[in-house]
Amino acid sequence: MIPSRKSSDGANRKSATKIPVAHDKHSDDEAKMMADVAKLNTLSIRFTKFKNMLELPNIDLEQLRKLSWSGIPEEIRPTVWKLLMGYLPANSDRRESTLQRKRKEYEEFVAQSFGKGKTSLDQALHHQIHIDVQRTNASIPLYQNPRIQEALERVLYCWAIRHPASGYVQGINDLVTPFFQVYLQSYVKGDVERTDVDSISEETLTDIEADCFWSLSKLLDGIQDNYTAGQPGIQRQISRLKELINRIDAPLYSHLQSQGIEFIQFAFRWMNCLLMRELSLKNTIRMWDSYQAEGTDGFSEFHLYVCAAFLVKWSNELKKLEFQDMMMFLQSLPTSTWDEKDIELLLSEAFMWKSLFHNSPSHLASHGPS
Repeated sequence: MIPSRKSSDGANRKSATKIPVAHDKHSDDEAKMMADVAKLNTLSIRFTKFKNMLELPNIDLEQLRKLSWSGIPEEIRPTVWKLLMGYLPANSDRRESTLQRKRKEYEEFVAQSFGKGKTSLDQALHHQIHIDVQRTNASIPLYQNPRIQEALERVLYCWAIRHPASGYVQGINDLVTPFFQVYLQSYVKGDVERTDVDSISEETLTDIEADCFWSLSKLLDGIQDNYTAGQPGIQRQISRLKELINRIDAPLYSHLQSQGIEFIQFAFRWMNCLLMRELSLKNTIRMWDSYQAEGTDGFSEFHLYVCAAFLVKWSNELKKLEFQDMMMFLQSLPTSTWDEKDIELLLSEAFMWKSLFHNSPSHLASHGPS
């Protein structure tokens, strides 16, 4: 009896290894197709929600922020960003006239600064901006084009001379490019980073330039103490990041301390350039959807928690390294393969940490209510 039972089990096992393999593959294909369909349906529903909201005579900005937190469809991102940044009014009747007036105002700024040629400019300021723009997004063809570089130089120069309290600080050159890329996207087809710049009219480029100037101004108004003398805003953010990591991941904090790693050595750049040197421009743009949805504190308060989540993400790797290797790792983090899902996970973790710690007694005692 026993051998025959063995034989029967063997036969059953043999047949069981054949049929499910084919079935599993079919199931996987079907599941993938269903997931793709579900994703398309979700995107379609979200797009319709945005479209309906943007067609209202008066947009509820709070509702627009809530909808934008999970990402904004590429086709309507330029309009949504202008609304969320406070560049365009919520009232649809006033929108076009506001746009024309602000663009005209920027043209006048450019004429005042550049009208007499480059020799009349503040040479030291212009030279610094010129050098930084040459290095901006060096791997992206769009930003190596002289027309684009000159447009960025004008935006940065005009902003700097109108903000003498801070003036131009290296790193601000990075912050203008997400706006430029998003606003250009509405005028071109395909991959915006490989756009044929010769196909862009002068009038279009001038409009994009003006929109970038005003959007950058709005952004920097909220984090201006990051760029005033001594950069107190950044110093404060780094101090708070240090405190947060100690509370979120004490073993990582202890390891950084034991190796003599100062937070300013790696986190200064994270605050100064809003992680743009660590993430691709496309990923930065997705991140900024959520930053703007967070409201006035998105680029300061929420960014702090994103930096905390970002550092903790590498905790296991960092705890195995000593000072020299750790510094090298932190200066060149392996994010080149990151996509939108990685960014959304990072944002979700940051939201969680903010929910847990932002209004905690320790935070309020140390820093006062924000």
